[in-house]
Amino acid sequence: MNTKIIPLCLTGLLCVAGCTVGPDYHTPETALPAQFQYQDGWQTLPEQPWMAQGTWWEAFNDPTLTYLIREADQASQTLAQAEARFRAAEAQWRLSRGDYSPALDASVNATRSGGNNAATTELFSGRLDLSWAPDLWGRVRRQVEADRAALAASAADIAGVRLTLQIAVAQGYIRLRALDRQRDILEQSMATFERSAELTRNQYNAGIVSRSDVIQAETQRQSLRTQLYDLDQQRALEENALAALLGVAPSAFGLPAGDALPALPVLPATLPSVLIARRPDVVVAERGVAAANARIGVAQTAWLPTLSLSAYGAVQDDTFSGLFDAPQRVWSVGPSLALTLFDGGRRRATRDLAEAQYDEQVANYRQTVLDSLRDVENALATVQVLSEKAAQQDALVALAEENERVINNRYRAGMVSFLELATAQNLTLDARRTRLGITSEQLQATVELAGAIGGGWDLDDPVIERITRPVAGE
Repeated sequence: MNTKIIPLCLTGLLCVAGCTVGPDYHTPETALPAQFQYQDGWQTLPEQPWMAQGTWWEAFNDPTLTYLIREADQASQTLAQAEARFRAAEAQWRLSRGDYSPALDASVNATRSGGNNAATTELFSGRLDLSWAPDLWGRVRRQVEADRAALAASAADIAGVRLTLQIAVAQGYIRLRALDRQRDILEQSMATFERSAELTRNQYNAGIVSRSDVIQAETQRQSLRTQLYDLDQQRALEENALAALLGVAPSAFGLPAGDALPALPVLPATLPSVLIARRPDVVVAERGVAAANARIGVAQTAWLPTLSLSAYGAVQDDTFSGLFDAPQRVWSVGPSLALTLFDGGRRRATRDLAEAQYDEQVANYRQTVLDSLRDVENALATVQVLSEKAAQQDALVALAEENERVINNRYRAGMVSFLELATAQNLTLDARRTRLGITSEQLQATVELAGAIGGGWDLDDPVIERITRPVAGE
């Protein structure tokens, strides 16, 4: 065989080293609507780079809420798990990039040999091995591409875990403050009921009303006392749940009662909706598609030959110190070209597996986008409906309070029974508690909207540079 053929073949193979096998990635198409059904002025935007989470909770203008969310960001064990997964993905990406470089190995051996009549001999040897497999078909590039997509997905997962944690803290805090306000309403009603009970006892002593009115007044007041214990239990549970989110033991956490709910943010009607593509779960799904696409290319390279270049040098001597100036030196250098001719269908099965996993990731991405659109629509609809419901409930509270005032005056004049007064007082109490519940629901719906649009309404917050910045050599 003509030895000149080998260098020519190697030259030809190295010339195609820039070739990358497999499909180039394109983001799958999704059916994004031009605008949402609720909240006029909220519209979708063209796809933009994924942005970091905004400090959306500051819109509630509650320093305690801000403090709790920042504490949770620092101490949450769930978030620590996500950050550990990110470090693992980063290590895997670096591991894949290592295949671009040659490997250099060193070894030192010592042997002793002898026989029945032969003298014992010793032999020391040292060897250096250099090997490198050029990335002819882009197998390494595709693997690095897949692992980088997985790294970006892991970063998005951290953002998703953080956003979920922030939402859980905000919702728990709102529930706790709503319980504090319910206690205030009950205590105010308790004072009113006590005045009515005192009036009823005086009227009974004067022979104006019957004993049954006194019993009914006491029953009404005692019912409120029982409800106060229920509120204490619910508050303790909410406080313990917040402690777990903040990464502290319940016994080490306490939140003093507050007299007000967080402020209800006003959503600007002209602000476009933050991109669906910005939601962490959508980013995770989209990066999963990119990784699966790159793995198709990795699978396709199995049909192509692999080239390995290796070289070694070795020295031998009968003493260890003599290795450094040993006269016996050997070396070798040369290429190796390998091609699998038959594998029982394993390569085809591997490629089919990669393509099926890609199709699965595409379907998952499209479904995630649909679910995201549903979440936004649900949140917008809830915000809009609750706003209208709150206005109607305000009117009901005003009517109930006016009705109680009229009935109370008529009762003092002996024109109606205590039953009518108790009915009017309970109607006012129920109306006030319902109004508080609607306010709490509005706050919860706004928190859910923040999560549905990816956490934050600022389109100018910083891009995550460590993920979007190109890396040399890829």
